[in-house]
Amino acid sequence: MLILKNVFGQARSLNRYFCNRAKAEYVQGQSPSPGIREYFYYVDHHGMLFQDDSKMKHFTAALKEKKLLYNFFKRLRPNDTGRYEEEFKYLSLCGRERNFVRCTDRPIVFTKVEKLTVRGNEDWYLMHNWADQLLVQRFQPRMICMVANTGRVYHPGPVLAGGIGLVSDRLSIQWTTESRFRFLNGEESPPTSFLWEDKEIKLNNELLELMTPDERGEDT
Repeated sequence: MLILKNVFGQARSLNRYFCNRAKAEYVQGQSPSPGIREYFYYVDHHGMLFQDDSKMKHFTAALKEKKLLYNFFKRLRPNDTGRYEEEFKYLSLCGRERNFVRCTDRPIVFTKVEKLTVRGNEDWYLMHNWADQLLVQRFQPRMICMVANTGRVYHPGPVLAGGIGLVSDRLSIQWTTESRFRFLNGEESPPTSFLWEDKEIKLNNELLELMTPDERGEDT
């Protein structure tokens, strides 16, 4: 299947390309002005968080403490500081500490979907960035959006972080192999519906309007 090949190819190319630190010059913990400290991080397409200058970016090198991940990603927002914006497009603030973040696609990456009870209501939730139930987003199947040119799958994410999250390769491949996507307009176009809980749910693909040309797979 074309879409499945795109997903596998995307995973391999991202893994090869994003293996080193950013090109920007920095020193972890630098102080550009009194009382300000700056640190630099990287989020891969699996949603794992690393120090950007870590030489090996694999599971054993990722930051895994769940409360740290919760505090880090809850504060994540676009970087509008005027510093390092070209490569580090996101920022997580903690007091007078600036944590600059670069990523392969979007920094919010959904890794699992489970039925949970949140604030007394049971529903399906997507978990993101390896913090399990500390970082969740209510699952809205009709809002799933697959970009046919790249095979990437997106879902609404935290508003503060830009409103869009990337569905991890593992989860999107699982949905594809389970034949959850329907392509009434052909596989060269985004899927038209998604199968969930024995229902075929029409997709509105509204997230395409919020994406960059690169995320939509357009030639620039």
